[in-house]
Amino acid sequence: MLNTLSGRFLILTTVFVMLAEILIFVPSISRFRLDYLADRLERAQIASLALLADDMLETELEAELLENAGVFNVVLRRDEVRQLVLSSPIPAPISGTYDLRMSSPFALIGHAMQRLVTPENQIIRVIGAPVRDAGLLIEITIETDGLRDAMIDYGVRILLLSAVISIFTAVLLFAAVRRFMVKPIKGVIGYMQRYAAAPEDARGIIHPSAGVRELREAEEALMQLQTELTQALKQRERLAQLGGAVAKVSHDLRNILTSAQLFTDRIEMSEDPLVRRLAPKLVNSITRAVSLCEGTLAFGRAEEPAPTFGRVALYGQVEDILESESLAGGTEGRIRFLNEVPVDLSLRADPEQLFRIVMNLVRNARQAIEATGQEGRITLSAREDTESWWISVADTGPGLPPKARENLFTPFQGGIRKGGTGLGLAIADELARGHGGMVVLRETGPEGTVFDICLPKGDGTL
Repeated sequence: MLNTLSGRFLILTTVFVMLAEILIFVPSISRFRLDYLADRLERAQIASLALLADDMLETELEAELLENAGVFNVVLRRDEVRQLVLSSPIPAPISGTYDLRMSSPFALIGHAMQRLVTPENQIIRVIGAPVRDAGLLIEITIETDGLRDAMIDYGVRILLLSAVISIFTAVLLFAAVRRFMVKPIKGVIGYMQRYAAAPEDARGIIHPSAGVRELREAEEALMQLQTELTQALKQRERLAQLGGAVAKVSHDLRNILTSAQLFTDRIEMSEDPLVRRLAPKLVNSITRAVSLCEGTLAFGRAEEPAPTFGRVALYGQVEDILESESLAGGTEGRIRFLNEVPVDLSLRADPEQLFRIVMNLVRNARQAIEATGQEGRITLSAREDTESWWISVADTGPGLPPKARENLFTPFQGGIRKGGTGLGLAIADELARGHGGMVVLRETGPEGTVFDICLPKGDGTL
């Protein structure tokens, strides 16, 4: 019970209500003492009226009046004369005098608490104003036993009533908390437990139903988290299946490309100028394809291999990429490829991985322009500052749609071409981050798209 939310709420509510009742009890008991003394003053004044009506009273009648009033002496001051109206023997000396006419609330509370903690019976003098202005003051002498007993009896009744109120309030709050808070929280916990047992099953995703705003916000956040996690797990499973298939294909493709390498020597011996010019590029392309297949097989066993850094002459590498893409798309005349990279610019990177980064961006740009069926232009430029090298790939294509911008580097979700997988940008981004850099979409729109590749000069990452 103590370890549950509703149980602790029940106990705290009871404690807090009792504390509130105690704060009410102190001034209440002070007020009761004041009313008790005022009642004794009023009784004494009524008793004194008998003497004012008849100056001669028998001793027995005077004693009976004092006993009914609960006092020993009654003193009245009418005009300026102070008169002992009724009197009887006082059993003990007077221990204190209390003037009710000039007592502040804090003084009354102090006197009440003092009386509660003083068990001895004492004789006290009480001064007050007569009822209906029947004189200047009235003064009585009483013992404190009856006053303290009455105060204790009143306090016990107040505390019992406070306990009943606190328990009743706590029980109502306990039921309300269990109904409106604990039950929805248990429902959320149940959803979490069922989802944890089978996170791939979309049926375990929570459906927000709480009426309390805070709980509903928590349920909606949990639903979003579960939905994203389920999609990520499904995507991971698909990627694992795809990885297995690609590994098998890459294994066979590597064997085929290795055989193709054996025939390149014969092609290089051809007397045709065009064949002799293209033969080295064919050899380089086949070599890269074999390396890519081997890297794909390695990727099935581990992460993307760490880059092997070296100095790269960027201009020549960009020339190879643009010429390969021009031949691959058969777009001579419709798409212009411009290499505006400074001829003397070299940078520190993994040559093969940098080739793949730039090639993926250029290929995406070419395919975007081809999809429009219109002419276009792809421009590559580069610059450097004190901290980084920057390579820009700009095209005059139609720009990226909103969905592609939202999932720019997400595999299978960032593609914009029908039949595309969206892997190009994901691969480019992963390879760039392996260099400690990044791929950034600088701008996109109807006039075209510009991507920036940032590679840091230092050993730190961006």
